[in-house]
Amino acid sequence: MLDEKILIPALLSLRVAVLAVVLAFIAGVPVARLMAGRDFPGKEVVEAVLTLPLVLPPTVVGFGLLFLFGKHGPLGLLLEKLWGVSVVFNWWGAVVASTVVAFPLLYQTVRASFQSVDRNLENAARTLGAGEWRVFWTISLPLAWPGLVAGTVMAFARALGEFGATLMIAGNIPGRTQTVPLAIYAATESGENRIALVLVGIMTLLSFVFILGVNLWSRHRLKRWTIKEKLPRS
Repeated sequence: MLDEKILIPALLSLRVAVLAVVLAFIAGVPVARLMAGRDFPGKEVVEAVLTLPLVLPPTVVGFGLLFLFGKHGPLGLLLEKLWGVSVVFNWWGAVVASTVVAFPLLYQTVRASFQSVDRNLENAARTLGAGEWRVFWTISLPLAWPGLVAGTVMAFARALGEFGATLMIAGNIPGRTQTVPLAIYAATESGENRIALVLVGIMTLLSFVFILGVNLWSRHRLKRWTIKEKLPRS
């Protein structure tokens, strides 16, 4: 019983956080690249909308998601009609909530990183015949890489610790939607301080290991890229 109260929330939190970061990364990097490189009417409004979940209380975000994905919500009706699925009171609801709250952190960091890329290097590549896709992969992305890593780390930490929005849309169902933050809250409320302490330790360890692993991998990658650039070209 003790193992179930600890292991299941830990595995669920890890799964939710990883999926949330992947979704936020897939959506955030192209949007950040677009917003960093172009000006258009209403850009400030779009920026405000994209970063709004960062400043809104989690319960407000959760209520908005519940309105959109609820039984009578527009996205909820669409999912039910097309695939017969619902994210409300489902662990996918936790993924949606974590993705929404983690997205602004990743987006802002990646956008700032793309904005710091020297445009002269990109323009030089274009004049030599490189297409936009090649410019992105060979120049923009490598130069903005530290920002992508930092944004990913912060997004993962935010997704792993998400509480309020997840509680609103996914609920706190043991074995189904109860992530580590929710399990800590439930254990503390019921006086099971030992379980709460173990879960806190697991949360801290997961965050530390992920951040350390990403930092080491990023450092190794940057070192290899620097060595490659210093090699004489034939």
